[in-house]
Order: sequence, then C-alpha cells, then structure tokens
Amino acid sequence: MTKRVTAAVLLVALGVSACRPATTSGPAPATAPAPSTPSVAAGDARYSGTFSGGWRFPEAREAAFGASAMVASNSDHASQAGLEILRAGGNAMDAAVAVGFALAVTYPFAGNIGGGGFMVIRMADGRTAAIDYREIAPLAATRNMFVDEYGKLTDKSVVGHLASGVPGAVAGMDAALQRFGTMSLAQVMAPAIRLARDGFAVDSALFRSLSGAKQRLCRFEGCATFFPGGEALPPGARLVQPDLARSLRLIAERGPAAFYNGPVGDSLVAEMQRGGGIITKQDLQAYVPKWREPVVSTYRGYTLITMPPASSGGITMTQTFNMLETFAPLPAFGSAEYTHLLAETFRRAFIDRNAKLADADFVPVPRDELVSKTYARSLASQISRTQASKTPAFTAGRPEPEHTTHYSVVDGRGNAVATTTTINGGYGSAVWVRGGGFFMNNEMDDFAAQPGSPNMFGLVQGEANAVQPGKRMLSAMSPTIVLDPQGQVLLVVGAAGGPTIITAVTQVILNVIEHKMTLADAMRAPRMHHQSLPDQIRLESVGFDSLMVTALRGMGHDVVTTQGIANVNAVMRVTGGWHGVREPRGAGLAVGY
Repeated sequence: MTKRVTAAVLLVALGVSACRPATTSGPAPATAPAPSTPSVAAGDARYSGTFSGGWRFPEAREAAFGASAMVASNSDHASQAGLEILRAGGNAMDAAVAVGFALAVTYPFAGNIGGGGFMVIRMADGRTAAIDYREIAPLAATRNMFVDEYGKLTDKSVVGHLASGVPGAVAGMDAALQRFGTMSLAQVMAPAIRLARDGFAVDSALFRSLSGAKQRLCRFEGCATFFPGGEALPPGARLVQPDLARSLRLIAERGPAAFYNGPVGDSLVAEMQRGGGIITKQDLQAYVPKWREPVVSTYRGYTLITMPPASSGGITMTQTFNMLETFAPLPAFGSAEYTHLLAETFRRAFIDRNAKLADADFVPVPRDELVSKTYARSLASQISRTQASKTPAFTAGRPEPEHTTHYSVVDGRGNAVATTTTINGGYGSAVWVRGGGFFMNNEMDDFAAQPGSPNMFGLVQGEANAVQPGKRMLSAMSPTIVLDPQGQVLLVVGAAGGPTIITAVTQVILNVIEHKMTLADAMRAPRMHHQSLPDQIRLESVGFDSLMVTALRGMGHDVVTTQGIANVNAVMRVTGGWHGVREPRGAGLAVGY
C-alpha cells in the first residue's frame, strides 16, 4: 500500500486553512513535502487504501482540519451555523441542535422539522446517551392501511398525507439541548431563523435535487416556494422562506409547545385534514422523545457507542463486528476474500435485523443475545471462507429510510454528538404544510406496510414491524461514536442511505481501524452492500478490480454494480485536533477551527 500523509502539519504545508474545508479532489501540489508517516490517531500510522485504477476518488490527501472543533454535514450553511455556535462558546450539543434546525432550512431534501431522528452523545466527562426522536404511527393508523381491497400494496405509504408519522425532530432536539447543552433554544436557532428569513443562495446540488423531484413536489403546495414560474430555483437564486422563518421563530420563543400544541401544529393538522391525513392534535400532544440505553460494544480494543431500537443500526453493526472479530486478521481491503467475509457477515446480521428488530416498546427484542460475542461466534462458524451461502426464504419480518442526512460534531472540550435525521424519501411525502413552511415525512413506509413484501428500499421485513398506533417504525439510521483503546473519542460517524447506512458506516469504521486509512481515504474508498434480501452483493461501479468481481462470482455470489452507496459525514481525532470529511459522493461541508 502507498503511504499518504494527512496530518494537520501537511495541511499547513499545502496552504490549507485550518478553519476552511480542504479541496475534495485532485493531487497535492508538487512542491508539498513528503515527510514520514506521522502518528495521527491513537498512535497508529495511517495508510491509504488500494483502490481500483478507474475509481473516481483515487487521491485523498486532504481533509478539513480544526485544532479545537469540527462540524461535518450535507449543507455548507448548516455546518457554518454549527461553527458559529461553537465559536460563540457553545458546546457540541449546542452546535448539533443549531445544525439540525439549519438543515431544515437549507437541506429540504432531508433536513426537517417534519420528521425525526436519532442522536448518540458522548460527553467529555464520560457520560453517554442516546435519544430516540423517531416518528410514531398516528393513533388512527391500522395494520393494513396501505393495502387495497384486492390485497395489493399501494403507494400511499410513500406519497401523500397518509404517509406521515407524527414528527419528533423538534421535541427531540430540544430535549437533548436541555440535558446536555449550555445555550438557550433561541440562541442555537438564531442561524436557522436568519437563513429562512433572509434567504440563502441556491447551489447546484439543491437545484439538481429540486429539478428531479418536480413532478412529486408540484402535486402539493411546496411547488410555489421552490418552483416560482414553474421552474426550479436556479443556482445563485435566493431562497427565502417566510413561513418557515415564522415557524422557527415561534419554536424559538415558545419551545416545542409551539409545534405540538400551538400555531405550528395547528397548521400541520389543518394540512392533514385538507389532504385526508390522520395526524391529529391529540397525536402531536402525545408525542414524547425517548432516552434509550446506547448499544455499547467492543471491536479489537475499540469501543463503539451507537443506537438501540427503534434503530436497527447499533445491533446490526455490533453483530457484524462481532462476527468479523473471529476472522482476525482480516484479508486485504478490496480483495475478494475480504468482500466475501463482509457479505456473509452482513447477510447474517440483516437476517436477524429483518425478523427480530422493531420498536422494543411493542415487540420483545432479544438484544442481549443478538449483541453477545458467543452468539456471533456461532453465526461466524457457519461462514465458509471460499463459498457463498444463501439467504433463506423470508417468512416473517419488516422495512426502512434513504433520503436522510447525518452530521457529526465535536468541540474543544472533547464532547461529541452524532445525529442522523430524516423525512425518509427525498422531500418526504412531498406534502408541504401551508403556513408552516416545511415538508412532512413519509416514514410510514418504514413499517412493514405489507409484511413479507419489499419496501421502497427493497427491504423485505416482517410482522414485528407491522403498523400499530403509537409505534415507532424500524430504522437503519446508525449514528455512532468510536472510542480508541485509551477511551478517547476517535470517530464520530453516521450516514444516509436506507439499509446501506449500516453497511457504509461499518466499512468506514473498518477502513480506519482495520486498514489504517486516513479519514479522507476511509470515506473515499469504494463501498459494497449486502442486506440478505435481495441475495446479492452491490458494488460501486469501477471501484473494484474485475478479477475480484470474477472471484466473487466464482464463490457463488450474485454481484451487481451501482453508482454511489450511502452518504456519510464523519469526524476523526488526529494529532493536534480533528479531521472532518463530508461525503465525497454528495454535497456538504466539513469545517472547524
């Protein structure tokens, strides 16, 4: 493998500002020095991966660097909002909530106050926490509400007013701020309110996103805001959102009550009534975010802190890591042997995920068994090093989200927050709350709308995740904090991408721990995915050697190629500070100081 240097000292040598994002592609200048590889994290030397010659991200020498703090998100403006709060003396939680509300303004594709999410927290004093502010099924929801009179699954769980669960984002972010923040809600929301009131320049990513969603969005009231004159706002145009600014201002002044028992909620309920939705004022008033016990596990001396159900991410990743731990040392990155082991461990973890995981308040989840290393050894013993197994036919199980967004925040005190938030599909259900200024989620599709049938992400799931009033739908969101063997925060990471969230986050962590990659290389490395059903390995096209693909097929795997897999945003401890990398396959910003 080729050694690459990415420590802060090299960034300075390259002329990259410590509080400005580094470039995302291209080789380093010829004049850059090439010192010996420094110790950049937990005492480890860092190496690049060996990527296929045709891979679109072959070089990754740079990352954003911050000596004290770092924010990485899918929106430049949201990351800057977090940085503004950090510079004003706020801690990582203050900044995380600021980023969350700013995303509701600048990243309508997935940022939201009309959806929900999960947050994993590790404070500098050692406290850890996980808060579940996932949406819940309205009280009027029924098991077969998305099945027609002929027993066929409809699209009503995806588009329109019935597709929405009761939003949890406002309540969840406020609860987290109250417990771990140092600033008021009004202080941390100030950047978001300013962005909505005064507007911001549309970039090419938002323009492309809107253009692709025009047909869906223009079925509802959001068309007027984003398509004035019938066309998407072009790059450089100013997007001003007065209704959203008003909603945010009311929340800042009155707290969550403005949303759940006040004028913002009134607008939401009125929209539901106009379109035949079933969310009522009673649903909003009953919503409560839940503090959960994080899933804490170990891998090769590192500690992983991640989400329990209603997220499936923590348990599924823990199972995968526990199985892989039995195969030490792992084969080289990019080899057929390595990809085969990933596929076989993911297969078994997803089989359990799809049949056994759900909202633990409604369904008994065998959490202790699933995360035990003894159980993992029994699963690993079934894996052949040379031959693919087959996923058994699905008999009973459940679904999940894709157009989600993750952001990672650390501060100068050592506090860390990993947050994944979603409205499920891009722009959620496409329903725009008139007077409220935001899109509603389509999280009801994350239930097994028809157990045994695939959802919008191809996941075949079962009865444990069937629709029930007041129940949280299962999610793949996997916000994760990794501690090094000395107990310091090493990685803050998470992703968007439906079930690919779990496999992508796992691979980024493996790239850092197992393959000693820099964060930039760990993020740019080509990814694979296996979710048990459909029984196939998905590989990012051109990212893997053709001989490796042939070898996988020789082992009995069905291999297909795709474009990008998942959307990860991550922060990593390095010598003298932090590296931040936003998803190179998408838009966003990592910025620190």
